[in-house]
Amino acid sequence: MDAAGGRGARARRGTRSTAPRSRGRQKGVARSPSRGRVAGEGSSAIATLRTPRTDGAPARGGRSARRAPAAREPPAGGAAGGAEAPPAPRSRAPAARVPAAPGSDAAVPDGAVAAAGRRPPPAADALRLREVLSRLSLLREDVSEASTLVNTVVRHLGQAIRDRESCFSSMEQQSAGSYYERVKISEPNEFDIMLVIPIKQNANDSTRLQLDESDDTGAFYYVSFKRGPIERGWLKFLEEDGKLSASKMIQALRDIIKQEVRNIRGMEVTVARKKAGSPAITLQIKKPPFEISVDIILTLKVQQSWPPSTQAGLKIEQWLGTKKRRDFRLTSIYLVAKQNKREKVLRGNTWRLSFSHIEKDMIKNHGNSKTCCESNGPKCCRKGCLKLLKFLLEQLKRKYPKELEKFCSYHVKTAFLHSCVMWPNDTDWYLGNLDHSFQQCLGFFVDCLQKSQLTHFFIPQYNLLSQEDKARHHFLSRKISYELNNGFPVFHENY
Repeated sequence: MDAAGGRGARARRGTRSTAPRSRGRQKGVARSPSRGRVAGEGSSAIATLRTPRTDGAPARGGRSARRAPAAREPPAGGAAGGAEAPPAPRSRAPAARVPAAPGSDAAVPDGAVAAAGRRPPPAADALRLREVLSRLSLLREDVSEASTLVNTVVRHLGQAIRDRESCFSSMEQQSAGSYYERVKISEPNEFDIMLVIPIKQNANDSTRLQLDESDDTGAFYYVSFKRGPIERGWLKFLEEDGKLSASKMIQALRDIIKQEVRNIRGMEVTVARKKAGSPAITLQIKKPPFEISVDIILTLKVQQSWPPSTQAGLKIEQWLGTKKRRDFRLTSIYLVAKQNKREKVLRGNTWRLSFSHIEKDMIKNHGNSKTCCESNGPKCCRKGCLKLLKFLLEQLKRKYPKELEKFCSYHVKTAFLHSCVMWPNDTDWYLGNLDHSFQQCLGFFVDCLQKSQLTHFFIPQYNLLSQEDKARHHFLSRKISYELNNGFPVFHENY
């Protein structure tokens, strides 16, 4: 999706190769400590000297007496010109400091003081972000038509799947993903649908499935039936060792869908080729002017206790409350058919824990108070920040597809959820503080990239950033830092 209206704006702003001269003596700016933190994490706001911006860590500073125009992005490894970082508006929580990016030639030293000045910060940055956010909003009419097409197709396929395969006879349809979390950006052209198969309990109400970890992440499991009668239809999906094969079940589901899409009238529906490592069966729906992609995800639903690897996760007590956490942990386990690439021999019989249904609930009902963003309640900028995070990554991936191919929206979504825990109060997310809150989220994400450490929100021992990809992580941190320091020029570029 293309961002609009950027080239003329950049031309009018112009560029400058060095930072403007300071008008007076520089003074330190006091910062208050953060009121909420993730366990084991600290947050600090360290003031820094004003220096020319580079494709590296964003400099922190106080309120400047004068703002320099945005600078052009230099070639890889070069220094950039001198646009100042957007000053943070008042907030009850300080913005997270963005550390110096590895390889930056002009990184700002820790412990320096900020430029003096007490005038209110210019509103240009906040207005620009609001303009971008308004462009990302979906038209209600388009959303309604697109969702009607998707629901028609999925209902048709669901009935056929239940009729043709006994193991799928009790299958339920559940929505997932950004569209249903109401944080979809630009176009209603991608949908995620979970086809959920409830695993019935034994006659004595005991758990029917046994879960065995397939590695040390705590996210991937082998699934097998415990002793007791098994419906005959499941036998063809078992391996010789009794493990339930995810790949066999996906293939059976794919075969049914490929046959049944031919019977759908009024639109063109095709099944896309398999994506390496993806747990989804992707449908392409074409009915001008719409071209829609639908990911169908095979999911098991098991009513039993969450695995031990999740015990220290979901630390939402200060954000959504202890009762909410307890209620979430009493819900069923969801397992999606997903190949574990860490296996020495890839057999396609692993399942990964999924929490998309809980993530959707948290994002839709996100307030620390129970009135946040309700019809008569105060509005916050949480969803706006998540949309901007997703759009920033999407635009950077368009610009650098090879370097950033391993990053996905789930990375920024996870960073956003951690940010909601670090700043748990609704007052930390005032709607008028969009630019400040967005910078806080970015600061946390950049810090994770530089450490190559982004813990799964529900499984703390699972690091979503592989240590083998540190160079990619540092590359993205530099690109984000450049955007943050120069007014996000990528938001106004077309590809």
